Amino acid sequence: MVNFDDLLTNVPTEEQNTPQLSKEDYAAKKKTERDNVFALSDDTALHASGNGEQFRSFLDVQGQFDRYSAVNALLIYAQQESLPNEKATRLGSFDYWKKSDCSVKPGQMAIDILEPHEYKKEDGSPGTGYNVKKVFDISQVDTRKLRVAPIPNYTDRQLLGALIPPKSSQFPTVNGVDELPDDLGAKYDPETDSISVRKGMEFADTFRALAQELSYADLTTGPDTQADPAFSAYCASYLLCSKYGIDKEGFSFEEAPGVFEDMDAQTIKGELSQIRDVVEDISGRMARQLEAAQKAAKNNEAR
Repeated sequence: MVNFDDLLTNVPTEEQNTPQLSKEDYAAKKKTERDNVFALSDDTALHASGNGEQFRSFLDVQGQFDRYSAVNALLIYAQQESLPNEKATRLGSFDYWKKSDCSVKPGQMAIDILEPHEYKKEDGSPGTGYNVKKVFDISQVDTRKLRVAPIPNYTDRQLLGALIPPKSSQFPTVNGVDELPDDLGAKYDPETDSISVRKGMEFADTFRALAQELSYADLTTGPDTQADPAFSAYCASYLLCSKYGIDKEGFSFEEAPGVFEDMDAQTIKGELSQIRDVVEDISGRMARQLEAAQKAAKNNEAR
């Protein structure tokens, strides 16, 4: 039976789109594609870090796609202007949308990202390579049959409770204090491995300040310790606020060009990856605590 979506959608799958090439020519074609995408990520890293507003826009993309690598967030940021709404919100491959009972609309331009894969080197040791993967935004897709999962809704108390780490030698302890120097909202002390948080602040201010200091602590004690991670911790706080819907109006990234001015593209991408990874660490812990809190609440309701 003819699938009319396949007839009407002119975006082919990878297999349909690949002409018959020799093994050598196919490998050369794929290498050129990868090289072009890596070059785009380098150029975008330099571009995005050279201006405060551009850098904030990049962070907005990383916040929207928090499960994507920093390199792929750079690639999405660089290519999203070609989208109907000039802003990516949900991405999937041609086959992903097809399995979701959706179809990519005719004439759409894909966004190229990088997908890792494992392989064996000539000496038998494992290695990681990358293939170019073509994805499409939801704005490029007919979504009439798409089922949308409900978005979890958390209270301020639940979010703050999840952000505060459990009492463990693995995490800094968090203490409330009446005041801090320089009117700070929170301050990490590496000597005691503790964070002091000023009492009486609004929820959003408390969340932002605590998220920043937790990120700072993570960046100064992890395996890839930074000499001065203050700006990275500030960026991580912004991304955590993005993820959980906390007000971000007070953030400014005007100092970004100065922070990155002496770095090459690879170093910048490494810094962005560290920011993204610390956010993943904290949000992953939060997700587990929020899930446990919701289960406990349901159990209480059932009693």
